[in-house]
Order: sequence, then structure tokens, then C-alpha cells
Amino acid sequence: MQAGSRKKLVLFASGSGTNVEAIANYFQDHPDVSISAVLTNKRDAKVIDRCNRLNISVLYFNKWAFYRSDTVLEILRRLNPDLIVLAGFMWKVPDTIVQDFEDRIINIHPALLPKYGGKGMYGMHVHNAVKNAGDTESGITIHYVNEAYDEGAIIRQAQIPVLPEDSAEDIAKKVHQLEYQHYPEVIKELLT
Repeated sequence: MQAGSRKKLVLFASGSGTNVEAIANYFQDHPDVSISAVLTNKRDAKVIDRCNRLNISVLYFNKWAFYRSDTVLEILRRLNPDLIVLAGFMWKVPDTIVQDFEDRIINIHPALLPKYGGKGMYGMHVHNAVKNAGDTESGITIHYVNEAYDEGAIIRQAQIPVLPEDSAEDIAKKVHQLEYQHYPEVIKELLT
């Protein structure tokens, strides 16, 4: 990379921020990548505490700012990220943002899409569905975001075995480990 070509990330998160922290730690000493900001739709999200600890700017927005106005879109335009990363973000991204940042928004899903995708399929809902179906494997899917839930082009999938004795919580732990390993790697590949 040429001097002055530092790549900028903006992350969206709704929860505890473990993926945000994994990404921040991965790029902590990387001279060519910086996290411009984390945007959250939950005023009391634990990701805010993580961002304070990691010295990352965090911005809270409400449903009106996201869906009924161009406030979040204008913030993103000003930040001008090379990549927008959904890291445990639970709202569907408005079409205006998807179109403005086409092929620059990615998401991680805690299952092997197209299985267990779509509205309402997140977190433990997914892991319970995998367990109840008796699947012998699960994993993660990193994909581009388009106008439909979990239907963007797949960038990478990684699998874990699901053993008969595994609980939904056991599946979740294995999937989280895949997320922390693969998501930062994919971000780096996309930026470089």
C-alpha cells in the first residue's frame, strides 16, 4: 500500500461487541487499517463499554435516524469508509445505505447460509434451530449485504462439527471461535 492509503472501517454492532473487540485487536498494530467509528442502535449496548476501553469512537442512533431520515447515511458519507462491517448488528440495513455503499458492506452470520438465514434468525435462535434439526455441522457465513436478509454474495464459509452431545450453547461457543478467527482475516483480504 502507498503512504497515505490507510483503509478505514466503520463497524455496526447491537450487542456485547465481542466481534468488534476481536477486529480491533486484530488491526491494533496494523499501520494500514483503522476503525473510524462503531455505530450502535442500542443505547445500553455493552459494545459501548468495549469501545471506551479500546479508545474507539462510538455513535448511538435510533430507528428514526436509521430508517426515516438520512442521518446515518450522511454520517457514513462523511466518514467515507472503505468497508462497513456488521458485527452483531440486528437491524436490516436500509436500501439507501446498501445502494450508496454497494459491495462495501459485509455481515457475518452464525450458520452455513442459506440454512438458518432470514428475519429473526440470529444468535441463539440459529444455534437452537441447528440443534433441533439434528445437523452434524454448523459454522459461519461471511457475505456481502444486499437488500434482503442474509442473501448477499457469500465471501467465505467455515464449518465446525456438531456432536450429538453438543448443546445449543456448545454450538454457539464453537461458532464464536470461528467468527473471531475468520472475520478479521476476511476484512484484511477485502481491504488489501
